[in-house]
Amino acid sequence: MQADLLTTDEAATYLRLSERKLYDLVAAGAVPCSKVTGRWLFPRAALDRWVMAGLAVPAFGQADAPPIVGGSQDPLLEWALRDSGSGLASLPEGSENGLRRLGRGEVMMAAIHLHRMSGDDENANPDTVAVAPGLHDAVVIAFVRREQGLLVAPGNPLGLTDIAAVVGRKARLAQRQAGAGAQLLLLGLLARAGLPADALPRAVTEHATGSDLAQAVRSGRADCGIAPRAVAVATGLDFVPLAWERFDLVLRQRDYFRAGPQALFAFIRSAAFRDRAQELGGYDVDQSGAVRFAA
Repeated sequence: MQADLLTTDEAATYLRLSERKLYDLVAAGAVPCSKVTGRWLFPRAALDRWVMAGLAVPAFGQADAPPIVGGSQDPLLEWALRDSGSGLASLPEGSENGLRRLGRGEVMMAAIHLHRMSGDDENANPDTVAVAPGLHDAVVIAFVRREQGLLVAPGNPLGLTDIAAVVGRKARLAQRQAGAGAQLLLLGLLARAGLPADALPRAVTEHATGSDLAQAVRSGRADCGIAPRAVAVATGLDFVPLAWERFDLVLRQRDYFRAGPQALFAFIRSAAFRDRAQELGGYDVDQSGAVRFAA
């Protein structure tokens, strides 16, 4: 009987997972286990049933995710979804919302650009996906590196240079919704400048996309806002560079080989994609299509 209860290291070996990944599954309540005298124990028979259920679900129980890319909005991504013939629609509502929808099976893919308070953002996307609830089978594909900055009126009338200048000059900063990548970047920039999160007045209106934010600046309802360089170019606004960031696509491994995602991934490795990125401005496509993380 005792042999039928596996310790953490034994269960990780049995499932061919790292102990870290197994702990992530335990924390998410995704794997059968029980805590006895401070130790996690894993019934071998229950693990067998859990693995077999996972194999059966895609074919017999779980509906396919709709062909939608949730998460963050980006001009180059929107163009690529159309011109690649992928058949994938777009539902832009912020990086964190996209990840949540992906975990619930409401979208097939999520576009994300996440940021940390420390400024060590290079692996923020894959590190977050690795511990996200319900995404133990996720893969992260590099879309682009892109330049984020302040969108300002032509001529930059307030002379804004960075986030500290925005605070110091009491500029009206158009903000994104909580969980949007640009809003996470804003909080990180404030922290790195030694400024409290409430250094800026609370936004009366939250803007769902960078394009919406740009319109607020163009109309004079705001003095500035954070968005990609490509949005500034498209809307005729000036741009104050702040940071380069990773903009990645996340999907489940079982969806990676579907026709829609494969059409998109092939397209973002093409010369047409590179030319369009250069035309829009503020993109680095050297690693586009590369696998950054696989669970």
